[in-house]
Amino acid sequence: MGFELEDEQLQTTPRAAAGELRGKRVFALLMSGIVADLEGIDLVGMNADAVLVGGCDETLEPNQVFTYMNLARAFAEIQAGADFYCLHKNRWWQTARGPMLDSGAFVAALEFATGVEATVLGKPSPAYFGAALEALDAEPELTWMVGDDLDQDVGGAKVFGMRTVLVRTGKFRPEHLEHSEIVPDMVMSSIAQFPDWLEKEL
Repeated sequence: MGFELEDEQLQTTPRAAAGELRGKRVFALLMSGIVADLEGIDLVGMNADAVLVGGCDETLEPNQVFTYMNLARAFAEIQAGADFYCLHKNRWWQTARGPMLDSGAFVAALEFATGVEATVLGKPSPAYFGAALEALDAEPELTWMVGDDLDQDVGGAKVFGMRTVLVRTGKFRPEHLEHSEIVPDMVMSSIAQFPDWLEKEL
């Protein structure tokens, strides 16, 4: 996309998971594209220390992650004492096909079945935003979070006292903003407008 970044400049949920679960045996239900980011985690098929549920995959490959047998295995591992983690609890996500069911629905199903609440490692968990601020060596009140998800992005950032911009792209839905108690500091049509707007504000 034209941006040159070093790996350490990116704060991603798989890396947050890798930091939290390093050295543990983990039964993971997540898309194959993020497995490489789980460095230091021992991925296993049974007898796990922890269960990790991640995001859905838009490719809709035949070997789907969230099959009944995989969910039943996760249920059994949690019942046997494995800790329960998830990257997020998103209900749905925006794809080229339009809105699609996200892995939060499967997290909720496992929580209901096991009676165990999953620990969220990504947005909107305080640990995730705290790690990003620490990596930037930034003060929350001087830091802007720009995102398209009112609950996960804006809501999570506001817990830390960060300034927030909600963009009208991706997951944005006007009716959600209208009825939500979460109020961003600014709403913009696109992130492309943000630099010029911020320069004027400063």
